[in-house]
Amino acid sequence: MAQQFVQAKIKGDKVVLFIKPTCSYCITAREVLLKYKFKPGHLEFVDISGRQDMNSMQDYFLELTGARTVPRVFIGEECVGGGSDVAELHKSGKLEGMLQSIGVLQ
Repeated sequence: MAQQFVQAKIKGDKVVLFIKPTCSYCITAREVLLKYKFKPGHLEFVDISGRQDMNSMQDYFLELTGARTVPRVFIGEECVGGGSDVAELHKSGKLEGMLQSIGVLQ
């Protein structure tokens, strides 16, 4: 069930962050992404804390991305990592190009 939920979320031309609201890396990733003007419906934050399948979901993240920690940030179907990774992509100027390449920015 967790695997199907994740796969359904990361389909298509949007950016999805799987987060826990109190996680400092999740907050960093969220703040970085909110600096960009997304088209409506193309940026989604999915809070996995408190879900019954949270551990299964994190196990699937490990299988899919090599890490089970949050945030897991997907640009389209590609995982670009976590909070530090997103901050570094933004700082280097690469993040905007990645977002433009899938057509999520206004």
